[in-house]
Amino acid sequence: MIQLATLSFATLALVGAAYADTPVERGSYLVNTIMTCGNCHSPKGPPDVVAGKDFSGGLRFDEPPFDVTAPNITPDRDTGIGAWSDDDIKKLLRTGMRPNGLPVAVVMPTGFYDIITDGDMNAIVAYLRTLKPVKNKVPDPVYKIALQRQIFPGAEKSIDPVDLADKLKRGYYLATIGHCMECHTPMVNGPVDFANSLGKGGREFPGPWGVSISRNITSSKTKGIGEWTDAEIKRAITTGIDKDGNKLKGPMGYQYYAHMTDADLDAVIAWVRTLPPKE
Repeated sequence: MIQLATLSFATLALVGAAYADTPVERGSYLVNTIMTCGNCHSPKGPPDVVAGKDFSGGLRFDEPPFDVTAPNITPDRDTGIGAWSDDDIKKLLRTGMRPNGLPVAVVMPTGFYDIITDGDMNAIVAYLRTLKPVKNKVPDPVYKIALQRQIFPGAEKSIDPVDLADKLKRGYYLATIGHCMECHTPMVNGPVDFANSLGKGGREFPGPWGVSISRNITSSKTKGIGEWTDAEIKRAITTGIDKDGNKLKGPMGYQYYAHMTDADLDAVIAWVRTLPPKE
């Protein structure tokens, strides 16, 4: 027991302030930074979240396979998740299934969440319970064809919390629960092509910001970010300013990533550096 307690303390010390004192604080950190939950689940102005409406339902995804609006995830019992149990919320995040047995649209990146530790999952749920209930009914989803839920490679099961003391493994964990590769990897004949095009970019995202095209974030020096410094990558992630000083568009959650700890940003960047170059 002494050895385990010491190891746990050392792990927490290494990952820094991101591991807060209470589950609610940890959940708030994850939800409001790397997971960018409010980026989809909050109504936009544009460009920012409508005051007082955080997490009450947000972006509409009207794409060929589906027409869905990000639902209300506040504790409102009628239009949100206030009537859901903790296990209901965890089941949706880990399996993509609602309490009524129906799947959510694959635009909800549940295939990246199997990796979440039990402690972090409990923290996320604890934080969601503290949100202000907002009554807001979003349109019912329309599914035009059935799409299979994809699990991100390596995220099939919860990571060992001890591994989070390793910078690269923590970077992989954070980039995974932040579903970075969902947007920065193109679809090929339906599914996202993680096997051959990881980080290659090229997907289009229409929204209040206009139309964005996700960029190549592999280590390619000509097409990717191989020539970027860590400081330049960090500036792009947290402020939306690229290497050449150009202002980047949404839906990249710059305003959320700006509140990540330096240690966590450094870990994400270190892992992104390992992406093989794709031209």
